[in-house]
Amino acid sequence: MKRFSPRTAPLRRAGGLAATALLLAAGPLTAATAVAAPARPAAPAAVLGGPAETALHPYAKGGEQRRSTAAITVTRPTEEPEGAGEAEGAGQAERAGGAGQAAGPGGQGEQNTGYEGEFTVTFDLTGIAGIADLSFDEQPGVTCKTTGTRSAVCTGRGISPGVSTVTDLVLSAAADSRQGATGTVRVTGEAGGAAFTPFTTRVTVGGPDLVMHELPFERELTPGQKQQAPITFTNRGSRDADGVVLTLRYSRGLDIPQRYSNCAYATDDPSWTTARCSVEGAFEAGATYTLAAPLTLEATARAYRDIFGYGIHERGPERRAASPRATHLSGAVLRAVPARKPLAARGADLEPSDNEHEADFRTANTADFVAYGDTASGAVGTTVTADLGFRNDGPAWIGHLRSGESVAAVDFTVPQGATVTSAPKGCRGVTAEGTPRADQTTPAPRYVCPAPATVRDDGGLDLSFGLRIDQVLIGAVGRVAVRGPWLRAPGLPFDPEPGNNTARVVLNGESGGGPSPSPVPPAGEGPGAGSGTNPSPTATPGAGSTVAPGTAQNTATGDGGSLAATGSPTATAAAGLAVTALTVGLVLFTAARRRRRA
Repeated sequence: MKRFSPRTAPLRRAGGLAATALLLAAGPLTAATAVAAPARPAAPAAVLGGPAETALHPYAKGGEQRRSTAAITVTRPTEEPEGAGEAEGAGQAERAGGAGQAAGPGGQGEQNTGYEGEFTVTFDLTGIAGIADLSFDEQPGVTCKTTGTRSAVCTGRGISPGVSTVTDLVLSAAADSRQGATGTVRVTGEAGGAAFTPFTTRVTVGGPDLVMHELPFERELTPGQKQQAPITFTNRGSRDADGVVLTLRYSRGLDIPQRYSNCAYATDDPSWTTARCSVEGAFEAGATYTLAAPLTLEATARAYRDIFGYGIHERGPERRAASPRATHLSGAVLRAVPARKPLAARGADLEPSDNEHEADFRTANTADFVAYGDTASGAVGTTVTADLGFRNDGPAWIGHLRSGESVAAVDFTVPQGATVTSAPKGCRGVTAEGTPRADQTTPAPRYVCPAPATVRDDGGLDLSFGLRIDQVLIGAVGRVAVRGPWLRAPGLPFDPEPGNNTARVVLNGESGGGPSPSPVPPAGEGPGAGSGTNPSPTATPGAGSTVAPGTAQNTATGDGGSLAATGSPTATAAAGLAVTALTVGLVLFTAARRRRRA
């Protein structure tokens, strides 16, 4: 979530102001010029928001008052500027190797920079008079001022697209407030003469404070290993909780075999399963509860690096609504029973972090990443498509759930005689040695494409490159490798079969593009490695320029041609053409000499 900070309008806006000044200096606008003049941009549509309800610790007589915080936000929709679609296409072309030009005015450079004018947010505090005391934790660029006990105003400048925090309301129970007293704060706003969508938040004195106990899991696992999860929680609040919702969220390598009729199961994200279980009952303040029967957490055959999250919240309207894709099953009902007798109610800490915990697991497992390539053929000047990438043959799924970093990268060296005309979004052109390349507007001899942060056991990464054939080199080979995301650490520690981490892209050849049955030269090595088109000095442009199939590169001389391939159909045809050309040349030469003598 963004915070406000002081800013100035973009410099390009000054150009518009200067143009306006010139028009005014030239004289009054005619009807024609008035129509042509650009309309003043409308003020931004913005929506105010925040927590639906905030619970306050009861007033502590003679003691320090504990405070709660409610963040008030403003959301401005992110609108795609005119021409952004074309600009994005141009940007992709640039990343792909220079098929397009840099975006000019009105293109990719004209991004939505947000509203740069002043705004005002007003708080109506009438509803919490005698219930709560309020102050502000101001954000940079925002100034807030309270007027008596009934209203407050915050002013600032600049609203970025998306969600930003205006200010944090710091709330505490008023001296004469009573347990259960509730009121509302109404928030309105305005910028550039346009009103924001208002927002109302509720403030209540007292409430339950459900605290989830952390479970002592064993974290180093083996596939198929099971352990119990006796979920336990305590209500440390000042009142009972009227029903609770237990939320269980576990990544793809884990499973909970038990299914309950009062739980809704959803897999909206393929990497995660979420179960929300609505448990009936009054959960008393000061009491501790545990599940009637402990859950079982299992590391499946595809487990590797996984996370299990478990949380408890009071049931409310917003938590009763299940995911649209959630599935309810028939079976037993999940219940929570008292673990011990209720204690005397005590002051709640009301810390949201107490409501849930997460456990990280490491499972001794492997995943086989298998590279694949392609074959394609075409004449000089044609563009062909090369499909390449890798698949995960498992058994484990691989995910960097905490860091969000790529789990691997596909490293593609372009075949000789070809130029990349289009590359997948996110692929970066690098030098033949694999080092970063500042120029992303011209074709590169090599491309690195990061994989996602998670790769399922039945997933992978599929890529499609456009290759223009500049020279017909029979059997021109490009290299495909799936490796670690960093060149300095190319290994895949989870992969027990590094031999199938490479494959080939073959142009105008008979060999396939699957996993390499024999060693492939390392990417970036060999003749022409530093060129975007990887030319072969022994082959001349033209449909008839060929290199014999199945021949090795002439690494001894350093050129990119082939050794002689005697007996091949191509070599025989080339020899016949050479003899014919020589014969015709001799005939023409003899006739010319006879004419000169005559």
